Amino acid sequence: MAQQTSAGRRYVQTFISGFFVAVPVTVTILDKLAYVARVEGASMQPFLNPDAGAQSDVVLLNRWSVRNYQVQRGDIVSVVSPRNPKQKIIKRVIGLEGDFIRTLSYKNRYVRVPDGHLWIEGDHRGHSLDSNCFGPVSLGLLHGRASHIIWPLNRWQCIKPSLPPNREPLDAEEDDE
Repeated sequence: MAQQTSAGRRYVQTFISGFFVAVPVTVTILDKLAYVARVEGASMQPFLNPDAGAQSDVVLLNRWSVRNYQVQRGDIVSVVSPRNPKQKIIKRVIGLEGDFIRTLSYKNRYVRVPDGHLWIEGDHRGHSLDSNCFGPVSLGLLHGRASHIIWPLNRWQCIKPSLPPNREPLDAEEDDE
């Protein structure tokens, strides 16, 4: 009987000590490296959530890759919403600081993205609250870069940066000539 109590006590002690190691490691990984997020809504269709009403896509958001605010045009990123700081939104980077952007419905037809900001848009024009609604987004609101679609399994893929047609910054077109 004493051996069973001793074995039970060792089991509980091992579990508790493992718990106190696992929780800080998990929190560090989620805070610094990566985490998963479900993409809701139609703003990134057709690339994300292509089947309206079907299962939502789940993406891996890489936090490590944006720690120095290093993103490129075409990246899909998660940012803290400028309208609601309790919400994170997922959009595509269209312009980087210094780029001249032809807006779709912003108050100015052309905008120069200020230093320390991004121009982000949803892929589904007209169904997205993005920079065309609230203007350039501060890099400080950048939260992660979507690197993979991990659910549903039949859509598993690495996400490569790509810009929608005719959404290149104006100065990028001039540099290519």
